[in-house]
Amino acid sequence: MEFFRIKKDIPFMRHALIFNLISVATFIAAIAFIAIRGLHFSIEFTGGTVMEVSYPQAAPLAQVRKVVEDLGYADAQVQNFGTSRDLLIRLPLRAEQAGADEKAAAKATSEQSEKVMAALKAATPNVELRRVEFVGPQVGEELATDGALALLFVVIGIMIHLAIRFEWKFAVAAIIANLHDVVIIVGFFAAFQWEFSLSVLAAILAVLGYSVNESVVVADRIRENFRKMRKATVTEVIDNAITATMSRTIITHGTTEAMVLAMLIFGGPVLFYFALALTIGIVFGIYSSVLVMAPITMWLGIKREDLVKPVKKKDDGPEVYTP
Repeated sequence: MEFFRIKKDIPFMRHALIFNLISVATFIAAIAFIAIRGLHFSIEFTGGTVMEVSYPQAAPLAQVRKVVEDLGYADAQVQNFGTSRDLLIRLPLRAEQAGADEKAAAKATSEQSEKVMAALKAATPNVELRRVEFVGPQVGEELATDGALALLFVVIGIMIHLAIRFEWKFAVAAIIANLHDVVIIVGFFAAFQWEFSLSVLAAILAVLGYSVNESVVVADRIRENFRKMRKATVTEVIDNAITATMSRTIITHGTTEAMVLAMLIFGGPVLFYFALALTIGIVFGIYSSVLVMAPITMWLGIKREDLVKPVKKKDDGPEVYTP
């Protein structure tokens, strides 16, 4: 589907160096924020107290969240759990819990939950405590390790897929572009100290898949152009490929971004950072697939012979390229 068609190729590769210098500067800034400020991890990574409470009717989510914040738990997470009557409250790790043994941590957790329940009963009657448990930091370390391994396996899988489907130069360029997106998303969370949770990690993995899809579309059009545009230069082939996919990019990413923005605005605190990571990732995913991946492929020396193998005729005639 195309709502419009651009008749003249846009010379993207003419400005490739400028765009990539901007990307390098942004990438370095993101690395600096991650190294200097670090990430503000949620209790899924740092540990803390998990409480499940229930109400006979729909739980007053906003009121419960305010009560918990007034107790000094500014980083607490309050969200529906299962039904609209059940709530899950995650309280961050306290100093007395961080360095304590299991028995002392359990005691501190019990006191913490009793304090919260007393405040909830005073503000919202008929609240019932279903369960309370302590999540230690070692669980968070395990989750962080598993998340890093998941990210690594995704990257390796993408490289293998692109190397088999296209050519190793596309695989290298796509991985550089996609890691560019990941580092910039994490850099935003480090710079503004937004909460980094498992849902944000899931959004980053989703962005990786989303970005590589756009890279595949551009790479496929470049390969097709090498077969059709026999007399064109590599720069002309890439410019035409990007221009030809512009309509598809605008429609696909525009509709996706509209949905993600709706989730960001109306989804509430539970979905906010997940949607925020997706919003940043989609924007930079478009940028990197077009203005980072394609130029790197060109600089790596992609040529017609890499994608369209020459076959000599039996009568020693001139080489022809097979599709």
